[in-house]
Amino acid sequence: MRRIGLMGGTFDPVHIGHLLAAEAAREAADLSEVWFIPTSVPVHKPQPGASGAQRRALVETAIAEHPSFRVEAAELDRQGASYTIDTVLELRERYPDVSFYWIVGSDMRDDLPHWRRIEELAELVVFIALERPGAAGEVAVAEPALPDYLRGRIVRGEMPGIGISSTDIRRRCAEGRTIRYMVPERVRTEIERMGLYGSRTID
Repeated sequence: MRRIGLMGGTFDPVHIGHLLAAEAAREAADLSEVWFIPTSVPVHKPQPGASGAQRRALVETAIAEHPSFRVEAAELDRQGASYTIDTVLELRERYPDVSFYWIVGSDMRDDLPHWRRIEELAELVVFIALERPGAAGEVAVAEPALPDYLRGRIVRGEMPGIGISSTDIRRRCAEGRTIRYMVPERVRTEIERMGLYGSRTID
């Protein structure tokens, strides 16, 4: 079976950290592909500053040159609040011959027991938990506290520590500050072309 990684998020906007995480997960679990899934209506975050179509276009721009990355628009097409279990059930029905892996950060790994219908979800996907360099000791301490149904359903991966967030990027755009090298260059020019987040052309 093909091994496909799923990365959900608002991607408002997509940035270098997202791309590094996807590549680290692909390597950690020997994935055939990673599918980026832009959220339509985030459940636990403020509403995005860019529309679903704009965020999808930015992701497509960011990953255009990577042969193993693609956008999956299931949540944008479905609209409404986005829960991981609903997305995974839909994708499992559409792609019964695929083994799915859901990509999370180490902080989200610890929150997994609180996810909607998590026991059912843990039967449908394996989680890839991406750690900061040198965090292996923290993982060894925290993992035994996870419920039995999650043990053995988590693959560890390591990614470079990088302090970039979409929130900071939006703030920089609004303040007229540069976001060069925080996002792929084509994404930067698209953000400026669309006039997103109060941005204006900065050379």
